[in-house]
Amino acid sequence: MPVHLPAPAPVDIAGHAVAPIAWGMWRFAGVDLATARARIDAAFEAGVTLFDTADIYGFDTPGGFGSAEALLGEVFAEAPGLRDAMVLATKGGIIPGVPYDSSAPYLASAIDASIRRLRTDRVELWQIHRPDLLAHPQEIARTLEEAHRDGKIGAIGVSNFTPAQTAALARLLSVPLVSHQSEFSPLHLAPLFDGLFDQSMEQSMAFLAWSPLGGGRLGDPADDRGRSVAALLDAKAAEYDVSRAAATYSWAMAHPARPIPIVGTQKVERIREIPQAFIPRWTRAEWYAVLQVAMGERLP
Repeated sequence: MPVHLPAPAPVDIAGHAVAPIAWGMWRFAGVDLATARARIDAAFEAGVTLFDTADIYGFDTPGGFGSAEALLGEVFAEAPGLRDAMVLATKGGIIPGVPYDSSAPYLASAIDASIRRLRTDRVELWQIHRPDLLAHPQEIARTLEEAHRDGKIGAIGVSNFTPAQTAALARLLSVPLVSHQSEFSPLHLAPLFDGLFDQSMEQSMAFLAWSPLGGGRLGDPADDRGRSVAALLDAKAAEYDVSRAAATYSWAMAHPARPIPIVGTQKVERIREIPQAFIPRWTRAEWYAVLQVAMGERLP
């Protein structure tokens, strides 16, 4: 009888038990209110509890910078109960053309602006979207502590930070860093080897995985490596009668860091398929087989 890796389970983020899969709003902006509401409803129906957005999402749509948050705020205005039911995460610190600003004045203004656009009084998780190499972590820490003390942000996370950048900020904060958000998929394996997963487990930080399908490359692989990975994922999908995407999410969630894939699809029918990801189970041999094909080499 094969021994399978543990099944996905809820993850604690600052006292909130969140579902093992989140839904993201990178491409949320640019639609009407009814379409936006249908997407949110579908995510809730699929069991999603953590909804991830950012102030920059939508900057390339007619609504511009902040439009994804603003659209979500319109949904909340129409149905306040939806806001109360979710763990809301957003991010700030990217300015097109700069590109990054984590100075105290800007971060404070970015947090306030996000809250206004979202038509709420606080967010459960606020994340620095990318590290600003010109901002001292002490300046960042004092700004985020003030926002936390004022009740504007419930918890603090980092996005696209290295372990060293994370450790430097954590050392200067009086409240814990509760989450990493970085890219992870069978086509982007860096967190397995660069210390991000190790730090997440050591510090009990949640790990939010963006582009868990390789930025769509696993849907239509363009090279031999991608096609070989997809073939293994398809075999697992066929075994459990689920989609390739579901098999991919399940592979990611099998790691003991308990990565939370951020599903990026905006199609309601695809959002409804999210629960399929909880069905497949992996043995160690199967999991490592995907890893080695994805690496293009055998482990020693």
